[in-house]
Amino acid sequence: MRLAFVSDIHSNLEAFESCLAHLERMGYDSLVCLGDTVGYGPDPNECVDLVRKKVTLCLAGNHDHAVIGSLDTSYFNEYARQAASWTSSMLKSEHVDYLRDLDIITEKWELLFAHSTPFQPEMWNYIFTTEDARLNFAFFEQFICFIGHSHQPFIVAMTPEGEIKVYSEPEADLNPEWRYIVNVGSVGQPRDGNPDSCVGFYDTETRRVQLQRVPYDIEKVQEKMELAGLHRFLIDRLAYGR
Repeated sequence: MRLAFVSDIHSNLEAFESCLAHLERMGYDSLVCLGDTVGYGPDPNECVDLVRKKVTLCLAGNHDHAVIGSLDTSYFNEYARQAASWTSSMLKSEHVDYLRDLDIITEKWELLFAHSTPFQPEMWNYIFTTEDARLNFAFFEQFICFIGHSHQPFIVAMTPEGEIKVYSEPEADLNPEWRYIVNVGSVGQPRDGNPDSCVGFYDTETRRVQLQRVPYDIEKVQEKMELAGLHRFLIDRLAYGR
């Protein structure tokens, strides 16, 4: 089975549509969304509509919880708080209900899926370092845990001897004796210095993981964000992937 992954769409319709077109060209059997369909961008309802039509398995992220009133946004920065408030005022009630029903972590196909981390997923922590990864490997047993949240794609492994290995390339044939954490990056707001969207693939038979970049019309999204009155910082960062 060929799984496709998106995460952190963040109401960026142009990015999401470009990613969906790319995924369909490449081919997949099931599509997984690892959370944060909304927040930051100008098209929350349109993105939730597409997720509901296209995605086989969808998780909720911290921004999804924020806009439906399930998360205190006091720890958000001012730009995220403003965007969450605006999104909340725009979101249709049926989409609020949909987001409220989503899990933040789940198991399917003998794999684990989480928006943030397998350890204390409700705390919305990040995996940035090898020590962060080591901590989280202790809290799941599956071959792979797929995550999003940090907007930074990576593939990291733990060997049976407990050694942590970070992959330097965006694709890999996985060792069946090792375990893995794979961050599939962000569709709508990349933060690794590359402004192109990121999507993922995993083939359950060949055990091959691929993280692929997809360009989209950034200027069109920026224009829509400006018309919506979203913060200049959020508008500008799309062009730099930060």
